Amino acid sequence: MQFNTLNKSELVILKVSKIVHAVQKNEAISCRFTIKHVIKHTNATIIEILAHRTIAQRQKIKEAYKQSVGKELVDNLKSELTGNFEKVVVGLMMPAPVYDAYELRNAIKGAGTDEACLIDILASRSNAEMKEIIATYKKENDKSLEDDVCGDTSGMFQRVLVSLLTAGRDQSTKVDEAQAVQDAKDIYEAGEARWGTDEVKFLTVLCVRNRNHLLRVFQEYQKISGRDIEDSIKREMSGCLEDVFLAIVKCLKNKPAFFAERLYKSMKGLGTTDSVLIRIMVARAEIDMLDIKAEFLKMYGKTLESFIKVGHSCFTENM
Repeated sequence: MQFNTLNKSELVILKVSKIVHAVQKNEAISCRFTIKHVIKHTNATIIEILAHRTIAQRQKIKEAYKQSVGKELVDNLKSELTGNFEKVVVGLMMPAPVYDAYELRNAIKGAGTDEACLIDILASRSNAEMKEIIATYKKENDKSLEDDVCGDTSGMFQRVLVSLLTAGRDQSTKVDEAQAVQDAKDIYEAGEARWGTDEVKFLTVLCVRNRNHLLRVFQEYQKISGRDIEDSIKREMSGCLEDVFLAIVKCLKNKPAFFAERLYKSMKGLGTTDSVLIRIMVARAEIDMLDIKAEFLKMYGKTLESFIKVGHSCFTENM
């Protein structure tokens, strides 16, 4: 059977099977067709191939495609796809630090700043992940991520983000009981116990101490103040500063629950915040999505899949 006698669906299957076969066998392949012939009316096939493979496997597919047709797969995908489907597919083709750096750059460049994106990423990544993001951002943009963040933010919100970008959180698991009690007292005296709020004290404790220690601090804070630390942050702060401190605390307590809540809030109400939905689904796919799905079900009594499908066809019709 010659290529020119195949219908479009058969061409897609043949093309994809050749790419996947080459990846699996580590063979060189030749191909006569551009991606325009391959992906026209073939979103389902793209999903089948990309969504069911790991990031590492998708990188091999990118390499095989470039070898076979002499073009970058992502560039061709961008030229042929549109809307949310394009954003998801392009995101899936990026390694984690590249995707995070890409999202951060988009959050900063142009008119206005997407503070929610900065918070979602910078408040939730580990020291090692942060260092990779910073290096990747520099490589991809020839700019310092810290400089760009400082150029687009200000005040105490900026200082919290800069602190997070140092990737300097204590990585030990040690809990200093005396220090935990003192930290809880310091936060209480910096907020609930005084007129006005000393945000620097919150920064010093929440951005520096290790997770186990901070969980103990939160317990002590509850004893001292009679409030959960999250409630006090809501009472004492507002705007982006409130949002970033809440994100830090929630990620320390239960990161999958934090992302489950972000997904829920991105879909509830009259409209869908597609950028948040896409960013979390792509970024967490191979990290903790199973845990996020479990937390979502526990928190909202519905599966994440069913919640996305109801009223959000702009996102789910292709993914």
